[in-house]
Amino acid sequence: MLRNLSQPTLGSLAAIGAVFCFSVNDVAIKFLSGAYALHQVVLIRSTIGLLFLLALIVPFAGGLRALKTRRLHMHLLRGLCVVFANMSFFLGLAALPLAEGVAIFFVSPLIITVFSVIFLRETVGPFRWAAVAVGMIGVLVVLRPGTEAFQPASLLPIAAAFGYASLHMLTRHIGKTESSAALSFYIQLTFIAVTAIFGLVAGDGRFNPGTDPSLEFLLRAWTMPALEDAFIFVAVGVASAMGGFLISFAYRTSEAALVAPFEYVALPLSIVWGILVFGDWPDAITYAGIALILVSGLVIIWREARSNGPRRVPRTPRYRR
Repeated sequence: MLRNLSQPTLGSLAAIGAVFCFSVNDVAIKFLSGAYALHQVVLIRSTIGLLFLLALIVPFAGGLRALKTRRLHMHLLRGLCVVFANMSFFLGLAALPLAEGVAIFFVSPLIITVFSVIFLRETVGPFRWAAVAVGMIGVLVVLRPGTEAFQPASLLPIAAAFGYASLHMLTRHIGKTESSAALSFYIQLTFIAVTAIFGLVAGDGRFNPGTDPSLEFLLRAWTMPALEDAFIFVAVGVASAMGGFLISFAYRTSEAALVAPFEYVALPLSIVWGILVFGDWPDAITYAGIALILVSGLVIIWREARSNGPRRVPRTPRYRR
């Protein structure tokens, strides 16, 4: 059945599946943030994700030869960017409502636009600069700096967005020569290495101040996972692996201009999950900020596709979380 679908249709379906997987990942890790250390959760998640990749995805993607690469240093650098983006984002989610954290993270297309001018010497027209300005206003609306509603943890998804934008720049260099399986495999491997080292250094909880939800999530001592949480850990690992593979597949098989808008499905999904799982209802001001961020991101994608033309829009595999 899937063989009869066009590449754009397959890419769109893969993007939607990836966004759903990432949203499940976000909800599950926020749910676990009250009982476990972040590096422990990510280590378990990545180990399960790596095993899932090797057992069920790599065999259908060409076998182990699909993992061969001559650009290991780029994979590792790209992996470190994802680790930084992940850790920052999830630390923010420990203290923020899900919808707010996800919305603030979507400042990443605005940062990518700025980075493309600084590092890639690309030309950005007035429409995209206007969209960047609107998106920044949306972020300020959600953050509400200078008011009692402002939380310092709100800055963590912004830091994650910078990590993601850096990932985007690196992926432009290797996305056309590396397989989707390899892009996912080396990221999971980097996660395992970094979190294992972090666990050896801080896994006993000696650095935990116990005064802030985000810091406590980062520095809490490791504990034996409860049996009732086993399913959640497995779901996080599978969702992470599937999401990374599907989004890479989507950007490799379809034009970025077609796939990228589907990533914004994460915004309404985060609102729904936040209400159903955590009982977090965004207020009118938050909805307004989310709307501005959504519009600005979609305008940037539209203008990039229009200015570059369908043949030059980069097929850029991404790995968000």
